[in-house]
Amino acid sequence: MSEKSSQTAKSAPKNAPSPARKAAVDLLDQVLDRGRPLSEHAAVLEGLSPADRAAAQRLATDVLRGMERADRLLQHHLRKKPTTRVMNILRLGTVELCQGGAAHGVVSDCVNLAAAARHTMGAKGLVNAVLRKMTVDADQAWAKLRVPRLPKWLRGPLVEAWGAQAVPAMEAAHFAGAPVDLTAKGDAEAVAKAVGGELLPTGSVRLQDAGQVTGLPGYEAGDWWVQDAAAALPVKLLGDITGLRVLDMCAAPGGKTMQLAAAGAHVTALDLSEQRLKRVRQNLKRTGLKAELVVGDAMDHTGLYDAVLLDAPCSATGTIRRHPDLPHAHQGEKIAELIGLQEAMLDHVLHLLKTGGRLVFATCSLIPDEGECQIEEALAKHSDISVEMLDFPWIEEAWRSEEGGLRLRPDFWADRGGMDGFYMAVLRKT
Repeated sequence: MSEKSSQTAKSAPKNAPSPARKAAVDLLDQVLDRGRPLSEHAAVLEGLSPADRAAAQRLATDVLRGMERADRLLQHHLRKKPTTRVMNILRLGTVELCQGGAAHGVVSDCVNLAAAARHTMGAKGLVNAVLRKMTVDADQAWAKLRVPRLPKWLRGPLVEAWGAQAVPAMEAAHFAGAPVDLTAKGDAEAVAKAVGGELLPTGSVRLQDAGQVTGLPGYEAGDWWVQDAAAALPVKLLGDITGLRVLDMCAAPGGKTMQLAAAGAHVTALDLSEQRLKRVRQNLKRTGLKAELVVGDAMDHTGLYDAVLLDAPCSATGTIRRHPDLPHAHQGEKIAELIGLQEAMLDHVLHLLKTGGRLVFATCSLIPDEGECQIEEALAKHSDISVEMLDFPWIEEAWRSEEGGLRLRPDFWADRGGMDGFYMAVLRKT
């Protein structure tokens, strides 16, 4: 236990719930009751030790991944659904117990969570009774339940796009979670050896059980950064960019900016948010890489570049294996707006390309309207662009899409731990 955790434990009331479990339930309340993603709730984790912060985030994501199973088990013991807060306490306890958590500690702490607030105090008997029943054989019942499904608003369109067999495979990847992938600043093989990871065919380094990332060899030296293997591919599609002037159009949090800089490009990193660019600046400082950082609206940006990387704002439905809160925090209500923004950004960015210049368009979405359809429509509207054929040895034929881009899905590389869902294509201006 860290010194900070020890001090917290000494000053806390005798029956106070663990800070990590309390924070996890607070996070679940924000997502499930207020419809706000986990990324917007850093304040909930303030004041926690690093260990408690990590535990709270892990517990919350575990519950969100397994919520369908937890609710199916709980419905047998509830006459009516309690308030969101009480339900989230029960979900947390159920998931922990079904994943092998120590029964006494889990039940006791969940009861203390209920007792800690006036509006849930009356439910502590219910929490105690239900979770004690869960300790009997819930773990066996858990294992027999189906893999949790995506909500209908997303599952329907994905079945239509990719088929009734592909979507369950994606859901299995979402439920399994994601390993940690690293992008090396230099020698990826050396990084893989140093951290004990697997060197993937695309050049990323994969760790199935990374532990505390900041404690891995090479972190302080800036030898690598965390970046999903799929997210690392758009930059690779540009090939040799040594000395080229390249715009990273929606740069934060900076993984692609660092890739471009490490590849020898003169990089301009543009982002609308000054706060988000602070993170890019911190990452560049740690890795010793350089880029020009510009705060501004992409639609107002001017200049001419040899290449532009547009990782466009999107629904992020390809990242659910890492962010299981997304299907619960959103109902797809902004996707049409995002599609319109992507189209406008595509049209604008073509004016920033020199003749012969290249645009990489990418979205971390599983929805074709945010990927394949955007490129098809851009080709129909603009006579001065063409899709560049992609010929890299690491591209698998199953990834290729009809219009010449790459379609990646969470169920690809299932035996290795999957990958984020992504779409990407390269356009050349003639």
